[in-house]
Amino acid sequence: MTTRRAESVPCLTVRSGAVHSGARALPEETPVAIVYNGTTQAVMMATPDDLEDFAVGFSLTEHVITDPAQIERMEIVEHGPGIEARLWLTEDRAAAMTARRRAMAGPVGCGLCGIDSLEEALHPVARVPASALRLTVNDVLAASEGLRAAQPLHDQTRAVHAAGFYRPGTGLMLSREDVGRHNALDKLIGAMLRGGIDATTGAIVLTSRVSVEMVQKCAVAGAPVLIAASAPTAHALRLAEGAGLTIAALVRDGGFSLFSHPSRIDTGASQNVA
Repeated sequence: MTTRRAESVPCLTVRSGAVHSGARALPEETPVAIVYNGTTQAVMMATPDDLEDFAVGFSLTEHVITDPAQIERMEIVEHGPGIEARLWLTEDRAAAMTARRRAMAGPVGCGLCGIDSLEEALHPVARVPASALRLTVNDVLAASEGLRAAQPLHDQTRAVHAAGFYRPGTGLMLSREDVGRHNALDKLIGAMLRGGIDATTGAIVLTSRVSVEMVQKCAVAGAPVLIAASAPTAHALRLAEGAGLTIAALVRDGGFSLFSHPSRIDTGASQNVA
């Protein structure tokens, strides 16, 4: 078992009719078990770093906790072929670990695999807390550019996702990477909780598409704006509309598309859409 973020492996590169021998850095993915009070709740394939952040963020977005203070103790332990993130919850939250029981490993492309019922997969999304946050067009573009510049593992491997937190007037404050897009977001949310960063004061930025679970996680975190490199799914957009979450997506070439609650973005246009 390895806890390295990446490994250099030999490969052959075929280009323009020629074959060259060389090496390529590949990201690691390791089984990471989330264990509450001695009971395994989930096993996810993840990049083996920032696992304390991952455990805290996962616990919040999966509704096991509502506050990091409800985690009495945590340790990261190498165990057989993988890693265990062992958490001990306060007595009043220990029962919550069964609310969204997961019984199987989830592949990196899906954040919902193994959930016991359809109702749990598509649970109602709470509304985003009231926020005075307003962003400019330049803020949206700067957030995306800032995240692109804060991805050392992606620069090394070209094979991981990232999530970041952007605050107007401050810039990109924090970023986390993982082979799984939902894992990267959980790591970011966990890091924000542990660092006392108020999600209502800025925007979450993603390198990925906006799927149902990404909207669910952002809403739980309380971020009023979600900025993404790719598009939302139709169902994710419906959830965002109901949750009061602004989605600015497809950020590229100096522009982007606004899909929900556009009033939080000052476009500078003569006619803003309400």
